[in-house]
Amino acid sequence: MLPPHLPRYFPSKRLLCLSNGHGEDIIAVRVLQALQAQANPPQIAALPLVGEGRAYQQANIPLIGAVKAMPSGGFIYMDSRQLARDLQGGLVQLTWSQLQGVRRWAQQGGTILAVGDIFPLLLAWLSGAPYTFIGTAKSEYYLRDDDSKLFTTERWDAWSESVYYPWERWLMSRDRCQGVFPRDTLTTQILQALAVPALDLGNPMMDGLEPTETRSLVLSESTAANSRRSNWDTGSATSQQALNVLLLPGSRVPEAYDNWQHILQAVAGVVEAFAAQPLMFLAAIAPTIHLEPLHDDLEAQGWALVSSVGISASRYFPDPTAHWYQKGKALLVISQQAFADCLHQADCAIAMAGTATEQFVGLSKPAITLPGKGPQFTPKFAEAQTRLLGRSIILVQDPSHVADALKSVLRNPEQLEHIAENGRRRMGAPGAAQRIATYLMQQWERRGGDSNPR
Repeated sequence: MLPPHLPRYFPSKRLLCLSNGHGEDIIAVRVLQALQAQANPPQIAALPLVGEGRAYQQANIPLIGAVKAMPSGGFIYMDSRQLARDLQGGLVQLTWSQLQGVRRWAQQGGTILAVGDIFPLLLAWLSGAPYTFIGTAKSEYYLRDDDSKLFTTERWDAWSESVYYPWERWLMSRDRCQGVFPRDTLTTQILQALAVPALDLGNPMMDGLEPTETRSLVLSESTAANSRRSNWDTGSATSQQALNVLLLPGSRVPEAYDNWQHILQAVAGVVEAFAAQPLMFLAAIAPTIHLEPLHDDLEAQGWALVSSVGISASRYFPDPTAHWYQKGKALLVISQQAFADCLHQADCAIAMAGTATEQFVGLSKPAITLPGKGPQFTPKFAEAQTRLLGRSIILVQDPSHVADALKSVLRNPEQLEHIAENGRRRMGAPGAAQRIATYLMQQWERRGGDSNPR
């Protein structure tokens, strides 16, 4: 049932989704697909405000208005130089065109679902239509610990009583705002205390992560004794469990290529430090990334491309197009089609990514992170991510420190238990997309699609 404090709007069953980033597009698609699975779904369209909206296109969701990839990839708030490049690339003209497209759509009636930060939220308000908001970019964990106590170094940024500024909360508390869906319980509680109609329905970021080949997982004897840990059979002559390490260089180029070089330096240290243990590195690479630079870097580090024939692990790996590499007794696989499987199978991660790192932590596992050159994974971003994800993230400043950090955390069962609980609490349980879709359907069903708010 709908909370009684929310305004009762009854828009026609048309929905326009606005999102501002690759990760936000994916989150939006999960909610839209949950809506499409309903018995009487709305007419759905989308407008990606950053990038070309490939996630929508792959899901066959029609786009309205102009789309264009900007040089910054959407990270203008991290570097003024990125903003300058976007302005030269036509950012102002693109934004004006998008606003006009949203207004034209709203004139025909419908509801807007804004996903991301203040940019889609502002356009939703400017449209004149009723709207809802999924806030993916901000969390009170950036400012507070689990007990809601402000971090000393961030007190200056909490002048507005929340990570959301007064003008953002103003947009969320308008009569036309039908609901706000923060990314975690702590943020929901703070917003509710500030008179924002926030609902704690979970984080859609944790949806769609089910492994595709659960039957292919092979457990060693040591793994069977601990159901929380599993690995693909590496063909080892002993029963010693392989250490599966996830590699996440990020999804944006050329930044991902720079990140990959840093990660491979860390991998070299891990191979040396864990020489007595079977090692398997799982590189989950975005489909938009060309593999040739990654291959060249691997060869330069002494990794040899090998045929999957004869590698027992390849029989159980769910991506037949994966590329296999070997260096001594260690294996490394590059996959662009088995993201969720890699996340589930890994014991830990070496990560220089945003959304993917958060999803991995949400599966109750530790991640070692390194600051990069940006525009996304800068030292500032990496430090902020440690506040967002708490003890699940271990930030080191140099690739040579990764191996020691991994040894320290993996040999501390109590720390691993705290990390597991922390990840579940901060990222939430799967199913948020369905819960949000159910909420939106309830809105329409209460009055059968009347287009006039009251």
